[in-house]
Amino acid sequence: MPRFTTVALAAGAVLLVRRAVRSRMSTAPLWPMPALDEPVSGYGRGGTVPRKVLVTGRATPAEGVVELRLEGAELPAWQPGAHIDLVLPSGLVRQYSLCGDPADTGAYTVATRLIEEEQGGRGGSREVHEQLHDGVEVEIRGPRNRFPLIDSPAYVFVAGGIGVTPVLPMVRAAEAAGAEWRLVYCGRSRATMPYLDEIERLGRDRVTVVAEDEAGRPDLGFLGELPDGTVVYCCGPDGLMDAVGAAMPEGRAARFERFSAAATTGGTAFEVELRRSGRTVAVAADQSVLEAVREELPGLTYSCRQGFCGTCQQRVLEGEIEHRDELLTDAERGDSMLICVSRCAGKRLVLDL
Repeated sequence: MPRFTTVALAAGAVLLVRRAVRSRMSTAPLWPMPALDEPVSGYGRGGTVPRKVLVTGRATPAEGVVELRLEGAELPAWQPGAHIDLVLPSGLVRQYSLCGDPADTGAYTVATRLIEEEQGGRGGSREVHEQLHDGVEVEIRGPRNRFPLIDSPAYVFVAGGIGVTPVLPMVRAAEAAGAEWRLVYCGRSRATMPYLDEIERLGRDRVTVVAEDEAGRPDLGFLGELPDGTVVYCCGPDGLMDAVGAAMPEGRAARFERFSAAATTGGTAFEVELRRSGRTVAVAADQSVLEAVREELPGLTYSCRQGFCGTCQQRVLEGEIEHRDELLTDAERGDSMLICVSRCAGKRLVLDL
């Protein structure tokens, strides 16, 4: 009888240990062990952690422009030039520069111009204008800053239309720091130029307003004669930024913030091996990597399709990348890419998918 009791107790102990091990294995973050490291995901990084905010204010700072005040708890601090990802009710993700006061720790302020479809709009701005009103809860990610204001004794700012949104906090910061600054602010008309009154109050003789219906295009010739050490920032339509770049002195470059990504197609066709899946897909010259890969992996997540939000970021195991995004850091570009816009610089890429 004692021998039977001993065997029974031992068997029970083994059973308990097995159950404990199974439980531990099923909940362990590395179980089951993957063949390779987990793929990079844009959602997991600090700058893209989602949080809920409430629309608590709505204004119209210019014709066709809506400004939103977004209140939330424990919002991260930000500096001039930063932007957030705004996740719209439809699931669309759009990026908007923060144009409020960094000292206001309880809310973010963004503004967007309505872009119609015939003007290249893809529905995001219309959704903001029509659906985001006081009391609506939305999700944001960020802030991130790919357009930071660096310390300098002198600045020149060039803004076009809604491109003034990241520039406005910069102008305020430059004024508060006692730096020399000048702003050229362009737009179709004064009525369509947001925050014009505040900017003119801040700058007086340091602000040049160029309304196209009054004065045509701005004269940027002065950029070629700027003293050394003057930092130039520009945000606005591509044509304006191209003109600023062309006017800069040889060997010097302005700092730009673009609202649209580089073209996702063009160049040559190439192959993409999906290492985890054991498949290879062909990417045509008129096709993005995301489009080609989703034909094999239809559940692959993506969002903005412009290289801004980071949702489709994937690790590259082999091959040379042609980066066309507006998000990744230099370190991240070494072994990952945003497959919605970036391409292969050669004939073949291997992705950790």
